[in-house]
Amino acid sequence: MKKLILVGSGNMSIAYCKALKSLNLDFTVVGNSESKSQDFTSKTGELCISGGIENYLNNIDHKPSHAILAVQVEALHNISAMLIKHGISNILVEKPGGIDENEIISLSEIAKNRCSLFVAYNRRFYQSVIKSRQIIADDGGPISARFEFTEWSHIIEKLNKPEILKKNWFLANSTHVIDLAFSLIGKPIELSSYTSGNMEWHKPSIYSGAGVTEKKCLFSYYANWESSGRWAIEVNTAKRKLILSPLEILQEQEIGSVALKKIDIDYSIDEEFKPGILEQVKAFIGGEQRNLKSIDEQKNDLTFLLKINGKSE
Repeated sequence: MKKLILVGSGNMSIAYCKALKSLNLDFTVVGNSESKSQDFTSKTGELCISGGIENYLNNIDHKPSHAILAVQVEALHNISAMLIKHGISNILVEKPGGIDENEIISLSEIAKNRCSLFVAYNRRFYQSVIKSRQIIADDGGPISARFEFTEWSHIIEKLNKPEILKKNWFLANSTHVIDLAFSLIGKPIELSSYTSGNMEWHKPSIYSGAGVTEKKCLFSYYANWESSGRWAIEVNTAKRKLILSPLEILQEQEIGSVALKKIDIDYSIDEEFKPGILEQVKAFIGGEQRNLKSIDEQKNDLTFLLKINGKSE
């Protein structure tokens, strides 16, 4: 049985803990502060060792083979690098893997030839997405798509979050939608992107663009953080339109109809656990890498992510 360490004591760690316990895995939870570690234990019934992960690793003889890292975004890079330094060879780190593109590039270089490191985009493992992937393949592939990644700025701007995190909110949060869309329709090989808007805590705030993917799928996208909107993805095949809005639910629109029909899926896993988490953990532990996102893939995706965010030509 693989020995695993879960780093962090917040809400995401609590979600991971529930999944790990259900799989009867041998794992240890390590937090930072004593108060948060005690709170974690009271909520999960699982001991959380306080004192920080570096202190813990310096005082054990046998290093775990796997680690799941669920800490604040601004700490992801440094703690991941430290885990690699200690010889942990398989790491699942919460998205996006670093606070900005420089940290993602750095982590990719640190992990090279030393560690299998994956970035946890759990929406890739929603039951709605797994079914979408199957239908798209059965229908002969995607032919067009559009997606929206509007963020609710009136809520985000009031959050008690570090300014550096808000400044990088597109990378830290909106990439959930963008990553998911391109995981379904292929990576873009042509892209025209436009941005505008300048909020106090994030620039840009209005996005629009279009392009074509490696699967010859035409796509467009839109987001307006200064107005109304939501996260949503639509994919057209030769037989139907698939609609993920919200992302957790799959609907279809058949040719010749304007009606939306909810596709019959067993959503029980995503209702019992935080959506996508259980299947993501199973893939990570089982070595099923097909739908996991490697740190190298994340680094390579920066080419179009930065362009969508108005940071490159």
